[in-house]
Amino acid sequence: MTSKIEDLPNLGPYMARRLADIGVNTAGELRALGAVEAYRRLKFQFGREMTLNALWAMEAALVGLDCRRLSNEHKQALRTQLEQS
Repeated sequence: MTSKIEDLPNLGPYMARRLADIGVNTAGELRALGAVEAYRRLKFQFGREMTLNALWAMEAALVGLDCRRLSNEHKQALRTQLEQS
């Protein structure tokens, strides 16, 4: 398992920099925090710069999928989790 964020599928240098800005520097740290909490922190820090596509990309990276293959049901579950956090 890789430890560099930019080596995860769907996440490149841009997301690695943004995640570093909120204190998430490794894939393990992202996994421990979870995609929803990471997105919540990114959204707080960067506002409209962060869209739900960032959430989809992080979640898909953590489960080993291309973000385009994340099901609508999975996306809805993430939205629900986000609203409850």
